Amino acid sequence: MPRTRLDLDRIRAARAVIDPRFLDTPLTPCDSLGRELGCAVSVKLETANPVRSFKARGTELVTSTLVDRGETAVVCASAGNLGQALAWSGGRRGLAVTVVASERAPTTKLDRIRALGAELVLVDGDIETARDLASRIAHERGVRLVEDSLDVETCEGAATIGLELAAATPAFDTVLIALGGGAMATGIGHVLKTLTPAVEVVCVQPAGAPALTLSWRARRVVTTDSTDTIADGVAGRHPIPEVLTDLLAVADDAVLVRESSITTAMRLLLEHAGLVVEPSAALGVAAILEDPARFAGRHVVTVVCGANVDPTAFHEWVRR
Repeated sequence: MPRTRLDLDRIRAARAVIDPRFLDTPLTPCDSLGRELGCAVSVKLETANPVRSFKARGTELVTSTLVDRGETAVVCASAGNLGQALAWSGGRRGLAVTVVASERAPTTKLDRIRALGAELVLVDGDIETARDLASRIAHERGVRLVEDSLDVETCEGAATIGLELAAATPAFDTVLIALGGGAMATGIGHVLKTLTPAVEVVCVQPAGAPALTLSWRARRVVTTDSTDTIADGVAGRHPIPEVLTDLLAVADDAVLVRESSITTAMRLLLEHAGLVVEPSAALGVAAILEDPARFAGRHVVTVVCGANVDPTAFHEWVRR
């Protein structure tokens, strides 16, 4: 069993807390896509839910715990998907939710945060700037700051995806997981390395936002000064040390992919699976495109983690 902050019993218990709308998501073979890529491909679809991403698996746990403790308000920094999930989970439990985001975040995501009833505070900067302001707001207001990937509930919520994958038939050889803050990668990785250790856990990050991948390779935190990627959901610059420690225990590899591969992967998911996905959700397919020999003849699962994408931008990207 990997030595991480996560606990398998808590992950199993989390299923009773998470709204069923976010659980037991489809795992669907995509033969047409597999023929295109030269391997058997199954898609784990985490977008057919009220917030169109996997993030609510974690925010359901966080907000349930806060309510049990008598908390009434919460704040987070978000590239968009965490903010939507926290607004949804917190709103249904009576919490006042504040989300700090970059004013450059996709309008689609910002509009959804507002529509879900959260207070939205915008900053002129990236996700790291948003994190700094969210921390100040939490201190000034005396409310709980939710930190994605650092708060173990966000990881253990995402880890319930791993429970579903571990129980899947037929068995598969490799899982490809988008790598941003690390909650999904460490969560799924912990479960699979505990229950199905032969499955290869491969994390995928854009070359234009490589901080956590570089950290995994160096086995120490590596920060970057900037990011340059359309995959806004995974574009962090400052990895969290505790998350890196967990990732080192569960990931077999961490790879970087080019922007052109991401947009091609988005087009292939549309053409072969009928899926409109945000760039972060296409990273797994992009990894296969860049190294087809590695995956040839294998059964690969790719986790499609989000579908909050601006339609105009999507059509521009897939036409490239």
